[in-house]
Amino acid sequence: MIILIAGCTPSKLITVYTIGDSTMANKKAEVYPETGWGQVFQNYFDSKVRVSNHAVNGRSSKSFINEGRWKIVFDSLKRGDYVFIQFGHNDEKTDKPAVYTDPSTTYRKNLEKYIEETRAKGATPILLTPIVRRKFDASGKLIDTHGKYPDAVREVAANLKIELIDMQKLTHALISSLGDEPSKNIYLWTAPEPKFPEGRKDDTHLSVEGAKTFAGLVADAVKKMKTPVARHVK
Repeated sequence: MIILIAGCTPSKLITVYTIGDSTMANKKAEVYPETGWGQVFQNYFDSKVRVSNHAVNGRSSKSFINEGRWKIVFDSLKRGDYVFIQFGHNDEKTDKPAVYTDPSTTYRKNLEKYIEETRAKGATPILLTPIVRRKFDASGKLIDTHGKYPDAVREVAANLKIELIDMQKLTHALISSLGDEPSKNIYLWTAPEPKFPEGRKDDTHLSVEGAKTFAGLVADAVKKMKTPVARHVK
């Protein structure tokens, strides 16, 4: 005889897949303290959520598909999962045909593909605009480097009626408020050491502090959403 007791069945584990570029990717120990924000994203959820970070250095919305990386995620998706999609940094590289996409055409089509195929699996896609690079002008004003790409993400999200986390705006506000010198702590500015004798002055990639800060911005945005995973943000 089988006795079913209400409340004893464990709740289904939600998997949050993250796909994107080096600003989100897991990093090897030898480049520490460089850290992708997806690498620490798990820390912002309770035990009912598992973050599976598939972001990879140097990838664009195009190359992530062409290299078969999206197929790996797609084949693993199940109903109730989430896919956080953040591309842009490498899509902008006009001198690299393997990664370049046009913000008005191919970039949008790739984002739409991710969204439509995620939905086909009963999972939930969430779009993110790319995080800002740290670039200040002589007057101390933070300069935008992403051109038309963030607007393309916003328009795709609006057209297909999906959640958008506007990281370009959120990170722009944060880095602007910190200012030129203090914001170096967010990015990969390191002192000289044997492995990097000249130190690192990287205004694209994040330090541990930066990764935690940006992952926190994403988590705060998720918490405000009317979607089941929001209940599991710490």
